[in-house]
Amino acid sequence: MAILKHIASKNADYGEAQRYLLFQYNEFTNKPILDENGELIPRKEYYLDGINCEPFTFDMECKELNAHYHKNENYNEIKSHHYIISFDPKDVEENALTGEQAQKLGLEYAKKNFPGHQALVCTHIDGHNESGNIHVHIVINSLRKFDVEQQDFMERSCDSHAGYKHHLSKEYLTHLKQSIMDMCHREHLNQVDLLTPAEKKVTEREYHANRRGQKELDERNMQMQADGITPRKTKYQTQKDFLRTAIEESAATSCGLEEFQNQLSEKFNITLKISRGRFSYLHPERNKPITGKNLGTHYEKKYLLQLLEENQKHLSQKNVEHEPLPDSNISNKAGISSTNEETLPEPFIFIKSDLRLVIDLQQCVKAQQNQAYARRIKLTNLQEIAKTVVFIQEHGYDSQEDLQAAFSEAQMQTTEMRKALRSTEQKLKEVNEQIHYTGQFLANKSVYGQFLKSKNKKQFRQEHQSEITLYETARRILKERSEGGKLPSMKFLKAEKEKLTTLKDSQYEAYQNLRNYQNELKTVCSNVDMILRENLFRQKEQQKNQDIS
Repeated sequence: MAILKHIASKNADYGEAQRYLLFQYNEFTNKPILDENGELIPRKEYYLDGINCEPFTFDMECKELNAHYHKNENYNEIKSHHYIISFDPKDVEENALTGEQAQKLGLEYAKKNFPGHQALVCTHIDGHNESGNIHVHIVINSLRKFDVEQQDFMERSCDSHAGYKHHLSKEYLTHLKQSIMDMCHREHLNQVDLLTPAEKKVTEREYHANRRGQKELDERNMQMQADGITPRKTKYQTQKDFLRTAIEESAATSCGLEEFQNQLSEKFNITLKISRGRFSYLHPERNKPITGKNLGTHYEKKYLLQLLEENQKHLSQKNVEHEPLPDSNISNKAGISSTNEETLPEPFIFIKSDLRLVIDLQQCVKAQQNQAYARRIKLTNLQEIAKTVVFIQEHGYDSQEDLQAAFSEAQMQTTEMRKALRSTEQKLKEVNEQIHYTGQFLANKSVYGQFLKSKNKKQFRQEHQSEITLYETARRILKERSEGGKLPSMKFLKAEKEKLTTLKDSQYEAYQNLRNYQNELKTVCSNVDMILRENLFRQKEQQKNQDIS
């Protein structure tokens, strides 16, 4: 999906923006990358155009215009505005989006929404950290150069005159986002609703903090693995991401606010605070709480209370009317029935043992260099071999072929359950989106009705831009997704959501148990291979010694 990012800059050096567009910069430090001679390295591929200016003299022309109108002379004034349109990486393969096409769309967008301004439009195709997503940079001088016709999105009469500065308001930003959505729908590109608050709000600052943290963690883990130590943590989590995970896990199993609060405190040492009707969460390593609004709409009071109420209703229905599960033929050790999405999987409780992999001393460099470490590894290996033998005896595996067959069967069941879980999650996502847009449609329907009846529709639209835009967006998307033009009722959608949620929870639990069962069998298979390889090696050594003697 295409997203819009805005950066207001007070930097009086307009050439800095030019250099960023033309040359390679470090994504973490935001500093230019230099070659061995200390020179800037040009970007591999880019498309650059200027609007109301020459692209390579953009900095000089902006300074001349500022001097002509005596504007942008103070340090605290905003000198330029930087807009970034990032397209979905999937558009490259699915919709054949090219850098040249993205540049044309960027030029069209800039001319339409920033008329009269000097602007640089540059398209990069490498994406952030070579991720492959095509994105367009639009850098405009905050001062308008030419007079233009008054547009609907201009809130002041001076916004169309030369010598006045770019005025970005909440309503104008709504118009800019809607303009991107319309453009992507027209070009059949992937797009999401940019006007609705995100369910999981990840700011750019958090995104970069997570990338830096993951990079540092990977470097530490590589060093630990080189020293023969298995790292416990492989995925870095920001404080906000830790809060989101804890809230999701606690809310999924809680049936009331008090239980939800206790689970956060006991399991994750997180303090839930309620102030002025808002939820905020105190991370164990922070002194200042983080509000639910900063985490996303799914972590705010309204959504969580509704989720807890649904959990309570679901629990009550289970206690009153307990429906038996459909009969099925159990044909495997895991006790999993058919992965048909219309039936719940049979419960399968897996108790994970403390079995670990046997370490290959021939491949362990540290063991070869340190005799004390090698002795400790040999002792650990003996313990793990004994546990492996006990496991095989308890589960009745008569041969290595039987063990391998059990592992293959568990692997197949895990794959099938994962496919069923993903299918259910996709259906649940579609139902949630339909509930969201249906609610958005109904909430703004009355305002749109007033708009149709109003005599001065232009003025009414300017006063209720956000509500009308939300209504029109929801109506268009619901029509595209509806069959036969008839929209399902909210009652039906919520019932379907509850059914899919129950199925998803059951499938997820079954998938987790199957995956753990598969991983344990994989460990046993690896240990058996290691034992048999060691025995074969010893037999060869004994035969060699006998031949010599």
